[in-house]
Amino acid sequence: MAPEGTQKLNEVLEGHDDDPPTTRGGSKIKMEEEYPEELRTPPVSLVALFGCSELHSSITNHLHSQQPPINALAFPDFSHLPLLLAHDHDHHHITPTSSSFRDPLSDSSPTIPSGILKRDWLLKHRTKVPALVAAFFPSNHIFGDPTQWLQVCSSLDSLKSVIRPKNIKLVVVVVQSSPHEVISEDRLLALRKRAELDSKYVLFLNDSELTLSLPRIASAFSELALAYYREEARRIKSRIEKRSSTSLDLIVRYCFKVAVYAEFRRDWGEALKFYEDAYHSLHEMIGTSTRLPAIQRLVEIKTIAEQLHFKISTLLLHGGKLTEAVMWFHQHKSSYDKVVGSTEYIFLHWEWMSRQFLVFAELLETSSATVQSFSPLNQGTAEIPLTEFEFYPAYYYQLAAHYLQNKKSALELLLSMSVAAQEVDGSSESVTPSVYVGQFSQLREKGEALTLHFITDEEYIRYAISEAKRFQDSVEIVAWLKKSYESFTNLKSRRMAAFCAFEIAREYFGLSDPSNAKFFFDIAANLYRQEGWVSLLWEVLGYLRECSRNLGALKDFVELSLEMVALPVTSCDDFGNLRNKTYGPGGPATVSRRESIHREVFTLMCPETEMTPSTGESGFKLASDSPLHLEIDLVSPLRPVLLASVAFHEQMIKPRALCSITLSLLSHLPLPVDIDHLEVQFNQSTCNFVIRNSQRPLRTMQSGSQVENEPSLVLVPNNWLRLTYAIKPEQSGKLECLSILAKLGPRFTICSRAESPAAMEDSPVWKHENCVQSLPMKDPILAVFGQKATQVEEPEPQVDVSLGASGPALVGEDFTMPIVVTSKGHAVYSGELKINLVDVGGGGLFSPREAEPFSLESHHVEICGIDGAEGNEESESETGNIKKIQQSFGLVSVPDLKEGESWSCKLEIKWHRAKPVMLFVSLSYLPQGNEANAQKVHVHKSLQIEGKMPLFLTNRFMLPYRRDHLLLNRIKPTPDSEDMSSLPLNEKSVLVVSAKNCTEIALKLMCMSIELDGEQGKTSCLIQQGGGDTSGSANLAPGEEFKKVFTVIPTIRTPKLSLGSVHLKWRRQGGNTEEACVSTKHKLPEVNVDASPLVMSLNCPPYAILGESFTYAITICNQTQLLQEAKFALADAQSFVLSGSHSNTVSVLPKSEHVLSYKLVPLTCGQQQLPKITLTSVRYSAEFQPSTIASSVFVFPSAPQANSTANQVVTSRAS
Repeated sequence: MAPEGTQKLNEVLEGHDDDPPTTRGGSKIKMEEEYPEELRTPPVSLVALFGCSELHSSITNHLHSQQPPINALAFPDFSHLPLLLAHDHDHHHITPTSSSFRDPLSDSSPTIPSGILKRDWLLKHRTKVPALVAAFFPSNHIFGDPTQWLQVCSSLDSLKSVIRPKNIKLVVVVVQSSPHEVISEDRLLALRKRAELDSKYVLFLNDSELTLSLPRIASAFSELALAYYREEARRIKSRIEKRSSTSLDLIVRYCFKVAVYAEFRRDWGEALKFYEDAYHSLHEMIGTSTRLPAIQRLVEIKTIAEQLHFKISTLLLHGGKLTEAVMWFHQHKSSYDKVVGSTEYIFLHWEWMSRQFLVFAELLETSSATVQSFSPLNQGTAEIPLTEFEFYPAYYYQLAAHYLQNKKSALELLLSMSVAAQEVDGSSESVTPSVYVGQFSQLREKGEALTLHFITDEEYIRYAISEAKRFQDSVEIVAWLKKSYESFTNLKSRRMAAFCAFEIAREYFGLSDPSNAKFFFDIAANLYRQEGWVSLLWEVLGYLRECSRNLGALKDFVELSLEMVALPVTSCDDFGNLRNKTYGPGGPATVSRRESIHREVFTLMCPETEMTPSTGESGFKLASDSPLHLEIDLVSPLRPVLLASVAFHEQMIKPRALCSITLSLLSHLPLPVDIDHLEVQFNQSTCNFVIRNSQRPLRTMQSGSQVENEPSLVLVPNNWLRLTYAIKPEQSGKLECLSILAKLGPRFTICSRAESPAAMEDSPVWKHENCVQSLPMKDPILAVFGQKATQVEEPEPQVDVSLGASGPALVGEDFTMPIVVTSKGHAVYSGELKINLVDVGGGGLFSPREAEPFSLESHHVEICGIDGAEGNEESESETGNIKKIQQSFGLVSVPDLKEGESWSCKLEIKWHRAKPVMLFVSLSYLPQGNEANAQKVHVHKSLQIEGKMPLFLTNRFMLPYRRDHLLLNRIKPTPDSEDMSSLPLNEKSVLVVSAKNCTEIALKLMCMSIELDGEQGKTSCLIQQGGGDTSGSANLAPGEEFKKVFTVIPTIRTPKLSLGSVHLKWRRQGGNTEEACVSTKHKLPEVNVDASPLVMSLNCPPYAILGESFTYAITICNQTQLLQEAKFALADAQSFVLSGSHSNTVSVLPKSEHVLSYKLVPLTCGQQQLPKITLTSVRYSAEFQPSTIASSVFVFPSAPQANSTANQVVTSRAS
């Protein structure tokens, strides 16, 4: 629903429709409140307090705070004793007397009561008849002056004489001013005997300790009150059990009283049992009791049954027995549904039935908090099956309104047929409720006294009619239906909500409120349209049509009328039996009625095409300058009025070539319709054309449109009108038929949205009708697969776009892509070159910056620009007219080219990351420059370009030869430094950087250097270039590797030392020597710099001679300020004879060295492994040993003659 519709609904449901206030029912005064409070609320025990009035307020407040509470009647002193139970003697001013009508058994059977339940009996026991009387006496009156004691005895005697006939309990409370008062046991015994009480009912109240005394008094009061109500119930139950009276009136009364006494005791089970017994006994009285006239007798029985039902339902619902309460209501309804009484005055029965549903609905609402999680599925019995809706108040509000509608109709019928019923007798104003529930009497003055006289049924009917005429039943019906509508809407029950909306609208329609009526009729009509409820929709549309007429809404009136007549026929013809006997303003849905509405509408809108004389006035006056235009889309309810199906005969057509198109029109109107002309509209306005009816005068139409003439344009009901024409599209692209506009007169047009035969669906209201289905097209292929749109091909381009590439692109370089545009048959005007870069893998060209720390660009691949143009001089002056360049998109204007000319440009693309991309180039141009509506021709080319990394850089660190350091972070590494290299502090280390050519292209490496990060990096580390060649220039063939050596001396101890970045400058080999070099950066890893406490150096000659001894020295250097103990162990080697200590512990002084010297004699020639030494630091519990390469030496068989050999070579060359 639209927002404005929702706002309107809220306003209507909140009562913003200026409804007059109601005096009963409705949403302003609940029907439940018509019951007296003593019937609607559970009874509360009542006690009476006499004496010591200063304590009454504290005692009363405490009694009210009890659970359950206790009410109190407070009398200041015993002088007010005559006021207790004074109501039994307070009816002398109103005396019931008999009228001319008397029950013949009333005199001979005095045991038969005048009524069933006294109207004030329940109120009397709740507010006037106490269950016990509490007499308060000060202690000094009892234990003090004998005169005061005699006064106490006199007061007790008077009190007992009043309460004993009613079996009211008595409690004596002695009020003490101090807990230390002297109590006379003799006087206390005399008090109990005088009051005839047990000792536990003579209570003491300490005035200074009320908080301790009040709970005891409240407990005693509660106990005695329960005893009183229990004894009273037992006394009355004995009468029922003995069956001392055969009168059903008394049995109902006794059961009711026992149930009330059970409620006083909070015995809900017994109360429910006796309320049900009273209800069943009351039902037996129907048709048997002759105490009152027939109508009044039934009114009394129904009134008491209503109250008993209310009590039973309340007890069941507040006890959480929802299913039992609903089943009980079913039983109550079934028991009295047929108890109508006089059919002439059936409005009394309908009003009573309406009240039953209303009260039960409100009871369900008040108890919804206790049953909100109840699941109504699978409830009920085989005798009383229950539906889900019967557990929600909305169901009962709707039926309450339904029965009140019946009451209103019956009362209107009675008033229209009976003249006597229309006359209001003044005596009916003196009719008032009688002493008994459900009875009415006439109040008359007799001197100074008022007397109640029995009335006849005729007098009661006049009174009931006068009361019924005072209320506006429609207002109450609307209020209840609105509550039901809201509830069903919240429950997502759309059909029930629509039904309630329809009933609300009918009431508003009866109240002559067409605005609100139309709003709710629209709600019901929307659902009936969607679900195809034709009969219901016809009735709703009839009401809506009359609402539009009353509101003066011409367009709505015409639309609703056309929708009605386009519905299927749901009733028999005029000669058969109709399905319904009563109809709304729309009448029966017969053929003749549809034709009548059709003539009325077309006579109103097209007076010159009137087929028959108008039979009535529509109530509208049309102005010649205010035409009516109706729009019909795919979901419009007017779709059956004019259905337009369009199909192209070809799926693909050439530009400026003729193509055939078939239009098929269908109408479900009951009579033929003459059309002046049809306008067929396309998305390409140049294709629009008009189909003219040759029999009609020429109307105003679009200038320049193609006009087709037809001898006749008549829509025959339920028959397709098929028309085939040829059109010539001028532009390429999609060609779609949008709509068909039918001109039916000078002031009436209908525009229907075009539909494809392949996508057509039946209207919901016609979907299930038994009618012959005809195809919209004669060609079955078009009827099944036809489309309202076709594709116009583009003209063949005669301009070539070529893309040239010199191999793969390398990351970091400006890759140049030549683009050449060559005219081969078309001239180029207003040319535009669109360039797009698309990732081949679909991952996108955008990359977060943190993924590329040394790339400031956010795109992996981007367009840097477009370089000048190559071609004729005229085009060169127009180069650089670049409209828009972005990272992955470019739009460039192409200068005008004559046939045979060419134009070129260079596209510069830069890769920041190795990945393949697809280059799309699209050229659009006009082959003719002087045509205003000429269509551009497009040329598309694409090329995949591989982006590769040019060089792969690696690095590794090396320590000085035969010099090993004890680095503690290697022995006990931290989790962050496991993959990190460690360098000794202030020691020279070697860094080898390798660059490998990874491409198939030869590269020229210009230079390689290391740059530290900032000033801090320069002071924390010294890096020097090793070797003699400092330029670093080299030619790298594909796969070839270049290495360069650097020396690194850390000067600061730190767990993470940044060594900066390797900077490479390179370019393609063999290219332009002036071409700018590409700079590539490689971030060196961080290293861990730590001080080495011990350094072990190996000293031995560069080679050894077989059998000759040499010295093998191991130097241990202590670089700390502490004495260091070192354990060493030297392993034997099979290739050497060793002299010296194999293992020992030595102490090395701070900042000093200790040398271990050994004599070794080699026994084998070749590369031999020296005896391996293992050094262990005692202080750090760490050991280390030299590498295998560092502890090896080559053994010659004899002394080498390197110098003599070199001299011989020089001498031989000189000779």
